[in-house]
Amino acid sequence: MLKFCLLASIFTLALSAARAQSAHSLLRSGNEAYVGQDYKKAEEQYRKALEKKPSFHGQYNLGSAIYQQQRFDEALEQFQQAADQSKDPGVKANAFYNLGNAYFSKQQYQEAIEAYKNSLRLKPADKETQYNLSQALRQMQQQKQEQKEQQEQEEQQKKDQEQNSSEQKKQEGSPPPDQQEQQQNSNQQEQPQNPNSKPGQLSDEEAERLLDIMNREEEKVQEKMRKSEGNHLRPDRDW
Repeated sequence: MLKFCLLASIFTLALSAARAQSAHSLLRSGNEAYVGQDYKKAEEQYRKALEKKPSFHGQYNLGSAIYQQQRFDEALEQFQQAADQSKDPGVKANAFYNLGNAYFSKQQYQEAIEAYKNSLRLKPADKETQYNLSQALRQMQQQKQEQKEQQEQEEQQKKDQEQNSSEQKKQEGSPPPDQQEQQQNSNQQEQPQNPNSKPGQLSDEEAERLLDIMNREEEKVQEKMRKSEGNHLRPDRDW
């Protein structure tokens, strides 16, 4: 909630009264438009009043009208100028209060906290400022927590991407299981076979080896027969 400033009419000497009254009338017209929630018209009237006679009251109310139109950056400038120019502690405190609200609306909670503190230095017992300060502190804490969680999430996503990339490279280095099986079958098919061998028949090498074994067995049988006949010659060596 913004703190708004309504000005009372003050008349001075006749020569200066016309000019002052003109600026004051514009301010009063702006206030009426503001109360009627016609913030665009109020802004126009305040700007005209400031052209006639610059004042911190005009800056303050202009900032309020701009704030209600959610142009927070422009409102910040007006509230800051009003806070710098005003010599009235009450108006100065309200300017800092509204300045804090503008920062709060921009989610700049650290700046809002400083503005509320400046307001409370001038009006320590102001309940609205105390409440807004507590809200700004809470929001800043929540914002930091969300930023921390987001950073942790981004780091985890980066790790997951690196791990997936590493696994993908490993998979690209070795063929898939189906392809491995096909390669093994292909290698087995590519192994050379003996052209002389046929299904269900012995190869030449196997036949020769079997014949050699049979010859040795036959020699052993003949040797036994010689011994049984009294021939004690030394048996031949196997080749």
